[in-house]
Amino acid sequence: MKKKYFIDTSIILDNIENLNVLYDEENLLFISDIVLLELGKKKENLGESGYFSREFFRLINHNLGEEITIESIGLKTLKKGDFLWKTYLKDLDFMIPLYIISRSHYATPMPEWGQNDLKIAEIALDYGFTLITNDTALKIHSLSRGIQAESLERNSVHNVDSINFFHSFTCHIQEIPTIHQLQCFQELSDWSLIEITEEENTGNSRYLNGKKQFGFKIKGEFCPQNFDEILKIHNPYVLPLNLEQKMYYSLLIHPSNRISVVSGATGSGKTLIALQAGLTLLKMGMVDGIVYLRNTITANDKEAELGFRKGGESEKLDYFMYPLYSAINFMIAKMQKESLAKRIEYRGENKGEQKAEATEYFMKKHHISLIDIAHARGITIAKKFVIFDEVQNASNATVKLIGTRMGEESRIVFLGDTKQIDHPYLSRNRNGLATLLKMAKDDDYIAAIKLKQTIRSEIAGWFEDHFI
Repeated sequence: MKKKYFIDTSIILDNIENLNVLYDEENLLFISDIVLLELGKKKENLGESGYFSREFFRLINHNLGEEITIESIGLKTLKKGDFLWKTYLKDLDFMIPLYIISRSHYATPMPEWGQNDLKIAEIALDYGFTLITNDTALKIHSLSRGIQAESLERNSVHNVDSINFFHSFTCHIQEIPTIHQLQCFQELSDWSLIEITEEENTGNSRYLNGKKQFGFKIKGEFCPQNFDEILKIHNPYVLPLNLEQKMYYSLLIHPSNRISVVSGATGSGKTLIALQAGLTLLKMGMVDGIVYLRNTITANDKEAELGFRKGGESEKLDYFMYPLYSAINFMIAKMQKESLAKRIEYRGENKGEQKAEATEYFMKKHHISLIDIAHARGITIAKKFVIFDEVQNASNATVKLIGTRMGEESRIVFLGDTKQIDHPYLSRNRNGLATLLKMAKDDDYIAAIKLKQTIRSEIAGWFEDHFI
């Protein structure tokens, strides 16, 4: 049975492909002229929303459309002052009929805020459409008025918190070389994180010998990792402080690992250890530079896209790159404490200008560059270690965009925290990080780790303990 869907702007800005999914060869897709106006305002944006807005108008530009009768699409009557127009969303792989409803007068009283949402909801109510929106506020408002409203569950990942990559085994030391033959081990994907508690025996009595082995499952085998030896060999500027961070660092610099996903709260060391791993790979000659990128839009600042900020591109990027600068400054401060030569090399004492110069010098010395996601389309990133931070605020389309920019010998690590969603149309279960974590659970090509330990200052710890 054909369904009549009324599409909100958020669905199109999430991914133009959503319309093809909703159409499903038979459903009727309606949009309001309000949606067209909202999309038109986004066209000049350099980010993800601007791209999908331009793509939408490009796809409907092939056919200007035609006025149609309501009987032809099963509507009983057209409200006074409404105008119905049919056009097509056309690409090489599909052609989707799209029905546009324009309304000259709205009955709903319009407050200063939320006018467009109320207008969209009014049309959906009048025609009995099912409103499809990823805007939670609009969905709740519509449901409270008796309007059938749904979110697009496409790409949602349920129970993301239950996804686990760390697996423990208890095994006799003589059986460890054949642990890959165990059924429970074989069921794990490659790059699973393995902890083995060793057993020995005296006669027929087995006992724990107090030792553990750690490693990764790679190509179906258990590959032990001596984390302390790895750190001794590479002598990083900043040493990992706990087992999780040691495993994380070793995972990122492993020669066979190309894609990593890291989830963890603020203070878990996501960005710091990723940067240190990149510096190690640079020193090893496995990459010739480090690229840091991060979404440049937040839910509470609709003008936060780079094009709306004052200053040149470098100044605009600086606003969003604080996590990277914080990690660099931490490294510089640590090196200055440990070495007179480093204090001389990085002349960044307490004065802000000198500190900024030290940061800039560090970035040039270690070939660290910044990229705005909006400018990533059409480029190829070759032989670089790419750090994509705050990926929970990126859609799957953005993850795909960056992933398909990776050239030969490049590596990428995605960082994020599913509990810190700032994007207005994403949720804890539907975002780039959640999708990547789900993929890593079953895909042998992607490595992943969840960092559960956080390292906080004394004052931060006090607030954590005393405020619910």
